[in-house]
Amino acid sequence: MYSYMKGELVEILDEAIVLEVNDIGYNIHIPASMIDSFHGTGQKVKVYTYFHVKEDSMKLYGFLTRDDLNIFKLLLGVNGIGPKGALAILSVMTPDDLRFAVLGEDAKTIAKAPGIGTKTAQRLILELKDKLNLADAFERKINHAAEEAGSSVSGIKSEAVQALTALGYSSTEALKAVNSVELTEDITVEEVLKAALRQMAFL
Repeated sequence: MYSYMKGELVEILDEAIVLEVNDIGYNIHIPASMIDSFHGTGQKVKVYTYFHVKEDSMKLYGFLTRDDLNIFKLLLGVNGIGPKGALAILSVMTPDDLRFAVLGEDAKTIAKAPGIGTKTAQRLILELKDKLNLADAFERKINHAAEEAGSSVSGIKSEAVQALTALGYSSTEALKAVNSVELTEDITVEEVLKAALRQMAFL
């Protein structure tokens, strides 16, 4: 019904914002992580929206990018995950992180979202892994890394996975190994590769 809304941010709540568009205030539910993107009320904001209708309620959900919105809709297609669960996941993970967690079958990371247990995370992986493409995930990750300052860790992770696949490991094996490495801001690709190769011995 609504593709996006552009208006003045007039209120920031715990789990929602109020956006005034043509003298009408819209209550829009958002991921908690999105709140940090705002610098206060009074600014002009463009929000990509999803209108969710149930028998007893109608709610608007909003996101800063179309990619966030598309991932939200993809999550809604998973059995047992509704808007609240999808928002919870996007509150603790970026779309890029979620793609790599699904492709790497990292249920533990997904299960960190409030209200999302291990079984739900495993079901999410099972239902979404065939709908996501590794090459596309890499391309998006690299593009986002180039756009954001301080995203060197994300770039190093991508490089390490690419190096492991070049060595003959499968994409799934490479993702699992790299996901198991604790990454810091000053870690190098070589250090990630060494740690990941050690993990390979235990996979």
